[in-house]
Amino acid sequence: MIDGLLPILYLIASVTFILGIKMLGSPKTARAGNLVAAAGMVIAIVGTIVLYRHNGQPLHNVTWILAALAVGTAIGWVMAMRVKMTAMPQMVSFFNGMGGACAALISILEYKSAIAGGLAASTGHSLATMAGLIIGAVSFSGSIIAYLKLEDRLGDIRFGAQQLVNNGLLVATIAVGAAMVIGSMSGISTLYILTAMALVFGILFVLPIGGADMPVVISLLNSFTGVAAACGGFLYDNMVMLIGGILVGSAGTILTVVMCNSMNRSLLNVLIGNFGGAASGASSGGSSAGSYREVSAADAAVMMAYAKQVVIVPGYGLAVAQAQHVCHQLEHELEGKGVTVKYAIHPVAGRMPGHMNVLLAEADVAYDKLVEMEEINSEFPTTDVVLVVGANDVVNPAAKTDPTSPIYGMPILDAELSRQVIIMKRSMKAGYAGIDNELFYRPNAAMLFGDAKASLTALVNEVKQV
Repeated sequence: MIDGLLPILYLIASVTFILGIKMLGSPKTARAGNLVAAAGMVIAIVGTIVLYRHNGQPLHNVTWILAALAVGTAIGWVMAMRVKMTAMPQMVSFFNGMGGACAALISILEYKSAIAGGLAASTGHSLATMAGLIIGAVSFSGSIIAYLKLEDRLGDIRFGAQQLVNNGLLVATIAVGAAMVIGSMSGISTLYILTAMALVFGILFVLPIGGADMPVVISLLNSFTGVAAACGGFLYDNMVMLIGGILVGSAGTILTVVMCNSMNRSLLNVLIGNFGGAASGASSGGSSAGSYREVSAADAAVMMAYAKQVVIVPGYGLAVAQAQHVCHQLEHELEGKGVTVKYAIHPVAGRMPGHMNVLLAEADVAYDKLVEMEEINSEFPTTDVVLVVGANDVVNPAAKTDPTSPIYGMPILDAELSRQVIIMKRSMKAGYAGIDNELFYRPNAAMLFGDAKASLTALVNEVKQV
């Protein structure tokens, strides 16, 4: 009876993972989907601890397992509760790196166990072991570098022949892994050398990638972790681990492709294009393209209060200022005056996939007011006022007008087509991609300088007086 119950629990857990990912596809069901998938993971873990049998023997070291679960749960809970919205991408990168590290450790322990037992592993088993080790180690070190870059503790580091070095190290790492799979190389020392090579490649892989490409890198590394976890599921003949890894790997890959398409760039171009690096010359200063016009909060409030439709474009600056609640209050005040208010969401706005959706959901903004780029672009020509809050590159017309721009060809929000654009920024400093924004100098654009939260608060007060 016990032997037949655990596979059923694994099946139930696998179904919850699939349902959870499906529910994450809609803001209305995303929170519930997360809870459903988490419940499935609890079922899988508890079922394994209580029901797992190997040669008739129950799971060993249960006390250590429970202690590790308790420590990990406490650390994860505290980090999740204390993290600021602006630091959410960093936390995602860090947790993803821990997943990669776990997958790599599984491969190391499995290989050492096989060596100690004098067992001859099958080719499939060896392939899963080496693949899990290499991919997991790359995901771990790469995610930690991404974390440090998002925390502004590490900048883009580039050197001569960098791609040649990276490609050479990648080929060498795969060659050593392949040699260990076919048995021409073996031993613990070789295993540790392979681990070190994979870790170094993960570091060099992420080091040169520009800051504006971090959402793509996070998604790609997340897919790596999923594939590494699937390898672990193959090693343990654990279906729920295998299915979970496949789901994460495939979802991360699809998301990576979607974001690359959203920037009209290939994945290869993202990885070697250095987009979003340090700006230089005129593009970093922000004033060479012409003169700009300033607007006061009072004048901006009048324009919005007498508009038929206002579209708000949220960006990372909104998250930095923690101004999402005030922004929602402005929406409420405008709607009280008969104004239609919508939010234009660009696929790569913020620092991670879905960053703006999560930010606005935290402020209880209605889901149907969040309109994706493909749908909202057709409405800009008939929109009276566009309020850009802390966004920059996703509304930069240079993507359509300047073939020399690094963002040329990237689909953007067509905010410049509206009757009036109000851009809220602290200064004329370039955005995350390190380039100037043509929109700032358009005749229908005006700058409202200041902290996003303070400026939005002023707008709310002024709208109330109109």
